[in-house]
Amino acid sequence: MGERTLSIIKPDGVSKDLIGAVISRLEEEGLKILAMKMIRMTKDEAKGFYKVHEGKPFYESVTDFMSSGPCVIMILEAEDGIRRYRKLMGATNYKEAEKGTIRRDFATDIEKNVVHGSDSRENAEYEINYFFNALEVAGR
Repeated sequence: MGERTLSIIKPDGVSKDLIGAVISRLEEEGLKILAMKMIRMTKDEAKGFYKVHEGKPFYESVTDFMSSGPCVIMILEAEDGIRRYRKLMGATNYKEAEKGTIRRDFATDIEKNVVHGSDSRENAEYEINYFFNALEVAGR
């Protein structure tokens, strides 16, 4: 079994019809999709998800943005899955992201940067459990 991570295609990615493009890149990188669903978070759900950032200057704007439209939430799995997905996403600031990364190719804003990914095993576990129950994970 590989390492699991959470992936979110954010409201800007969904509204720009990038779901297929992002999923293609995940699969090309060898990241297996174990679970996937489209949701629309309420402001309170977004606040719960981003509680680690409560009190930071961007907390209100990121939770407003994440509750502004539908998102596609996925559980990914691969050897070294967290690091591999974060490399594929690119830097949070899309202007600093490497060429060929999702954010460099599709993002337009530091906050509206198309995708989210867990940054550690601990956060991956919290984030996966925030959105999915055991029955929703196909396991491959």
